[in-house]
Amino acid sequence: MNPTGSIRRRMTISLALVAALLSLLSWSMVASFARQAAERTQDNILAASATIIAEAIRSEGGEVRLELPYAAFAMLGAVSEDRVFYQIETAGEILTGYEDLTTGSIAPAAGEVRFETTEYLDVPLRMVRMTRTVLAGEEAVPVTVSLAQTRNGIGTIAGDLSETAAALSVAFFVLAVALTGFVAQLSLRPLNELAQAVARRGPTDLRPVRRQAPSELTPLIGSLNRFMERLAGSLRRSEEFIAEAAHRVRTPLATVRAQAEVALHGAQSHDDKQRLRQMIRAIDESSRSAGQLLDHATVAYRIEDLSRDTINLAELAASVAAALEPTAGLKDIEIRLETSDVATLGDKVLLESALRNVLDNAIKYSPDETQISLTVDQQGDMACLRICDQGPGLAGQSTTDLTKRFARGATVTDVVGSGLGLTIASEVLQAHGGGIELADNPKGQGACAILTLPKA
Repeated sequence: MNPTGSIRRRMTISLALVAALLSLLSWSMVASFARQAAERTQDNILAASATIIAEAIRSEGGEVRLELPYAAFAMLGAVSEDRVFYQIETAGEILTGYEDLTTGSIAPAAGEVRFETTEYLDVPLRMVRMTRTVLAGEEAVPVTVSLAQTRNGIGTIAGDLSETAAALSVAFFVLAVALTGFVAQLSLRPLNELAQAVARRGPTDLRPVRRQAPSELTPLIGSLNRFMERLAGSLRRSEEFIAEAAHRVRTPLATVRAQAEVALHGAQSHDDKQRLRQMIRAIDESSRSAGQLLDHATVAYRIEDLSRDTINLAELAASVAAALEPTAGLKDIEIRLETSDVATLGDKVLLESALRNVLDNAIKYSPDETQISLTVDQQGDMACLRICDQGPGLAGQSTTDLTKRFARGATVTDVVGSGLGLTIASEVLQAHGGGIELADNPKGQGACAILTLPKA
């Protein structure tokens, strides 16, 4: 499997990019609104100051008079330290102010307020112009007031607000990234929980996944369940095929063996007898392999749906020993039982198969006229079945090596076997929460198999 990256990292990066874009957009909008608000404030103050100046214009003796009110300039100075320029014009004549403060535009109509952005002395200005009609004698004279202010204060105010907005945007981005990581982890938690639930299952647990999950995971769970259903069906068909094949092979093998024994008794030459003995040995090996393949298929099938009954291990050991007594009797081997009442929860058919395979191995590999001990006791919370023989021993081989499928000990090559007996026992015990351990016989020559199971 080649991972293409982390979904959490992708989600975090994607959402962080969105947060960055929103932060940038927020800063841009706040900075723009701040500048517009500052400009609008300046326009309002300019208009108010120009209105105060226009209202101070009066007529005396038929002439237009103006005493510049201090309040008009005080208002402009209260906002910032920008420079102020003004011009009062009537009938083409400059009454007061900066004579070269011209805009080139037509004077506004009476009562109209006009704002302009211009330059004066290479300095950008914001200017307001308004016209008021004053009666000079019997003549109505239009007086135009032009009032301008530099824009440094506006830039400073807008810059300060922009910096504040930038700081808030950065704080928002950092908070959004932190929350994004948390939300990404929270969003992926159901997927991680599903993966852990599947990972905790045993190798033969192919039951459908039944758990609450978001709707986005429903297709995944459905596909996973369908896959496990197909896999279970495939395994079941394989096990059934093996069982059927083993059953069909054992019956004709038994017939062939019987005929070979008859031929052996009637053979005259030494070579014919030798060939018939080799044939019988091969038939025995094939028959045993077929039998253990059948046992293995049965174990693999029943492990998927393990029953949990209370089983008295002393009774189970006595039953298995009695069933194998004739086989042991052919070699004058004594099976000595030492049992105590210990119970476990499990599948009786599987546990009987496991114990039978281990005890059959001990009989098969033990010399004639020896003894095999079968002990049932308990160690702490575990029930223990110990089978010790006086055979060739393990020759330094480990339990892991000997419980592999079709693996056989280095000292038993001259004995018919398939290498499945200990594999079957190991799989059964592991399915029940126990295990098997192989060791040399502490009382002398031979080996011991220790089978452990949880007590009921």
